[in-house]
Amino acid sequence: MAKKQVNPTRMELTAQKRKLITAVRGHKLLKDKRDELMRQFLILVRENMSLRLEMERGLAGAAANFILARAVIPSPVLDTGLLLANQEVGLEAGQKNIMGVLTPVFQFNLRNPDGAGSYSYGLSFTTGDLDIAVKSLADVLPVMLRLAEAEKGCQLMAAEIEKTRRRVNALEYTVIPEMRETIKYITMKLDENERSNQIRLMKVKDMMLEQAHHYEEKAWRER
Repeated sequence: MAKKQVNPTRMELTAQKRKLITAVRGHKLLKDKRDELMRQFLILVRENMSLRLEMERGLAGAAANFILARAVIPSPVLDTGLLLANQEVGLEAGQKNIMGVLTPVFQFNLRNPDGAGSYSYGLSFTTGDLDIAVKSLADVLPVMLRLAEAEKGCQLMAAEIEKTRRRVNALEYTVIPEMRETIKYITMKLDENERSNQIRLMKVKDMMLEQAHHYEEKAWRER
């Protein structure tokens, strides 16, 4: 028996069949979307892991370079040199569409792209070790921004995959089976009504034949 109460008419049967066709088509499209989202998600996860390793290596190298710079430069000079920043970074946030998921895109620009005048300390009191340390730390910034894009993209795509999966399961295990049960129920009711109509017509025909027979027999007797 169908779970949803419907009128067992041919018009309703046609409407249910059309809805079933639409639901099956939507189920296929959602499955294709889910599979493509999974593929893009795995690509993004691999990129995320690669960027994280690259960032960790860059930060470890920058930390080692700062340790070396602190070993050869007096602490007061080093702390004073790094107290103020002479470089400015501008950040612009945008979006890109991946299978309907809007993932962030970060673009940054430096006030001194060529690095000229980007050091806030005097070169006469420091060594090249500090320059290398600052440069190695600055080189990690683009990787960190790309890692932020990848991680946020993974979160958004994972949420979209879960939402799409729930929709696919709802169509596959609830909506489409209920529609098929409804169509089966309406078909059975229509067949039952058609058989009942045929039986009634046969009875009416028998009654008319019987009545005609009695009428002919009566007329023959009267003659």
